[in-house]
Parts: sequence; C-alpha cells; structure tokens
Amino acid sequence: MERLYVVGIGPGKKEYFTAEAMHALEASDVIYGYPVYTDLVKPLFPDKDYRTTGMRQETERCRQALQCANDGQTTALVCSGDAGVYGMASPVLELAEQYPDVDICVVAGVTAALSGAAVLGAPLSNDFCVISLSDLLTPWELIERRLKAAAMGDFSIALYNPSSKKRKDHLQRACDILLTNGKSPETVCGFVRNIGRDGEEKTLTTLAELRDTEVDMFTTVFIGTVETTVLGDRMVTPRGYDLTGGNA
Repeated sequence: MERLYVVGIGPGKKEYFTAEAMHALEASDVIYGYPVYTDLVKPLFPDKDYRTTGMRQETERCRQALQCANDGQTTALVCSGDAGVYGMASPVLELAEQYPDVDICVVAGVTAALSGAAVLGAPLSNDFCVISLSDLLTPWELIERRLKAAAMGDFSIALYNPSSKKRKDHLQRACDILLTNGKSPETVCGFVRNIGRDGEEKTLTTLAELRDTEVDMFTTVFIGTVETTVLGDRMVTPRGYDLTGGNA
C-alpha cells in the first residue's frame, strides 16, 4: 500500500516546517500543490517531482495526488498552514473511499492563527475561534451568524481571508457585525501580513479603526476580547492567572 501525505507547511519559511513535515516530504517521490506553495518547498527538496494545479482546481489536485499514490509512488500534497484548517485534508479524506489501497497520513502544520498570534504576542491565550470571511464555499449568511455568535460570546477571533479584489468590503461588514453584537469600538485588534515570509508586517489597532483599514488575502486579522490589552508593542489576552503575589 502506497502512502499519500497531506502536509501542512505553515507560513512557508523553513523554520515553520515541523520535523514530521520534513520527514514526509523527504520520503515522497512526487509533491503536488498550488504553485505558490510548491515554490516554497522546492528550495528544500529540489530533486523531487513537482506537479501543480491552479486556483479553484483543488478537487482535481486531490484526485491527481490520490491517483499518483494509487499508481505506486509515495506522494505528498502540500498546503499552507495546517492541512486540516481550510486545507486539503478534508477533500482528500472525502475522496479516499475511491482509492482504498492508498494509505493517507495527515501531517499537522502551523496555521496562520498560531503563527500570526506569535508575531502579535498572545491574542489567543483564552477561548478563541477562527472564521474565514471568504464566501466562495460558505454562504455569507452563515458567516454572519458565526460572527454574531463569536461577538456575543466575547471570543478572541482570528479572521482568515479578510479581503480580496471581489470582496473588498467583507472586513468592514464583519466589523459592523461585531460592533452591533457586543464588541466595543475600543476592542484591541491586530493584523499580520506575510506571516513568516519576506515583508512580514504587524499592526495594532482598535476595532473601530480596523473597520476602515484595507487589508489583503495575505493578512490574518485578530480581534480581542473585553480583557485584551496592549503591553508594550504586544497584543495580550490574559489567561486568567492571579499574578499579584509570589512567583506565578
């Protein structure tokens, strides 16, 4: 039985690759992926056989990777971040029954909520949720309900896919939903662009200011709770420990 690794490569910088991801890629004969992600892997494994498909060809990419493994070659399908968080693990596993002879191994990676949070400080130190603002695969009405629930529960929130050329107003609309469902205009927020890549940038702001901020698809946005604060140049959501006496 040949193996298909579904590998999360994190933001793409070598330091963010897990040891398991490196082992999986080393063991693979063929590496599939979106060109942006395979280009991040090639400098580390230049002698592998790379095969790519374009944007919105994710299902075909998964089928090709499964078929490649089924044909006898150890294969890896790479995704940014974590393969199970808005990645390719789900469609691969949904298609897997058509390829019963393929052994599928999902390899965890560092998703943008975690790598971006580390850049900002500690915005997700208590209960949090991750919501994508892309309505390509999820109806906007459902995204709205999730935003309302997150606001009413005062979760810290990591927002993926906050804007694109076709939906420039989605972050503004999301901020309006949060503001009308319990989040204060002064809620501490932050965002990171190009996490773990050249040109990485971080910004601290408030929810009111974030509403009128332009971001892009390479940006991950973080919304704090009522307790989130700015310490120095860091965004911090308290864990809840009593730090008033003795050694914590």
